[in-house]
Amino acid sequence: MSALRLILGDHLTHGISSLEGCDKDNDIILMCEVMEEGTYVKHHKKKIAFLFSAMRHFAQELEQRGYNVAYTKLDDPNNAGSFTGEVQRAITAYSPDKIIVTFPGEYRVLQAIQGWESAFNLPVEILEDTRFLCSIDAFQNWAKDRNALRMEYFYREMRKAYNILMNDDKPEGGQWNYDSENRKPPKDGLRVPAPYTAQHDSITQECIDLVSDRFAEHFGDIEPFYFAVTREQALYALDKFITERLPTFGDYQDCMLHGEPWMFHSHLSFYINCGLLTPLEVVEKAEDAYRAGKAPLNAAEGFIRQIIGWREYVRGIYWMKMPDYADENFLSASRNLPWLYWGGETKMNCLRQCVRETQENAYAHHIQRLMVLGNFALIAGIDPRQVNEWFLVVYADAFEWVEMPNVSGMILYADGGHLGSKPYAAGGNYINKMSDYCKKCSYKVTKKNGPDACPFNYLYWDFFARHEDQLRGNPRLNHAYATLNKMNNEKRSAITQDAARFLTALDNEEKV
Repeated sequence: MSALRLILGDHLTHGISSLEGCDKDNDIILMCEVMEEGTYVKHHKKKIAFLFSAMRHFAQELEQRGYNVAYTKLDDPNNAGSFTGEVQRAITAYSPDKIIVTFPGEYRVLQAIQGWESAFNLPVEILEDTRFLCSIDAFQNWAKDRNALRMEYFYREMRKAYNILMNDDKPEGGQWNYDSENRKPPKDGLRVPAPYTAQHDSITQECIDLVSDRFAEHFGDIEPFYFAVTREQALYALDKFITERLPTFGDYQDCMLHGEPWMFHSHLSFYINCGLLTPLEVVEKAEDAYRAGKAPLNAAEGFIRQIIGWREYVRGIYWMKMPDYADENFLSASRNLPWLYWGGETKMNCLRQCVRETQENAYAHHIQRLMVLGNFALIAGIDPRQVNEWFLVVYADAFEWVEMPNVSGMILYADGGHLGSKPYAAGGNYINKMSDYCKKCSYKVTKKNGPDACPFNYLYWDFFARHEDQLRGNPRLNHAYATLNKMNNEKRSAITQDAARFLTALDNEEKV
């Protein structure tokens, strides 16, 4: 008996379930770079080069450990161009008795895999991805009897289940959540450590050259290239974060500074999401730092919540709601994604900074994604499908299971509150408080109306006015609607006119 064991680009973990029980004498490990995966959306060049290099390094490690690896490079003349085609080629070449694969990260890939048994007349074993701390079934059992799903309560259950930051049955420090301490604005003289930068080797350079040639029309800068592409490098990046950034991460995790794309964030989502790091080992490192007095509780708890709370929660929502989740559009948003998201000129400095840094790095931290890029898409009424595709394209840590719930649920409120309890709309004051972007902007954040007013100010109120029928009953929006109701007709008319003028210019691809 022999098995064909498929390793996908986000399965780069030596303990992955598809490798368990492998017969190194008879089983074949299949890995393949296929054009279909690089182009079903036009991924950022840096993202493709990162994943190809990480895959090639992982395949090399497997060979060194004695596995039989069949690896197809993108430029192999016999490359079939798709997972299904490459599996068919491998079946022809090796005549396996069955196919084994770990549960994939995207619904469309799962659909393809589920069709292989009948297509190839071979049994297909789809194994649970045990790197996640909450299985899909366990999440659905947690969710099934609840009127509303809230991440905070899920997170508490995860803390208890894995005994993370716990004192017996009580949370460390007496509170479950220290988010109120993690909203400090940037202060003068704030020094941000230099980010981790990996050294190129010949494998990485080959991937950079390949992507530069074959994906030249894709969005984004491919160099400088800084990603870790091996587990050893990823572990070093983890240690560097724990030592240099975690102590200050909590206080300043919501800050944005001109020319500082990395801030105090970990930049580990690249490596966790593709498998070079596992979520539990990252969480344990952060807890150990707190226990050793090397990081404060608000920093350790806030970071851990992102991983065992939010990350696990959005995956559960994705698999519970797909495939219908991809079509959610509660607010009937229909505007096309503006050219400025692809690097078009804009006078809004906050958007210009976040798009430019995304183009350069295939990365932006969560407040840039949520409260600048996402906030604008929400209040401007941009089509959720187009926003989802953009986020999936441009970020190197984006796989659909994590991207779509964050965009459709958290950013755009397209699911009507299934994931988040309110739309995360904000005016210019929030961006001004949490960043220095407004100081170098063509618009005036203190002005509420008129051609030189910050567009976030009038778009914010126009958003709530447009969607009053859908949103007024939300108790978390009572203050917003109470304020809107106090505005006189002249003020409300000015908001409507300013928003209409701006959005017309946006639609016409004028520089706004």
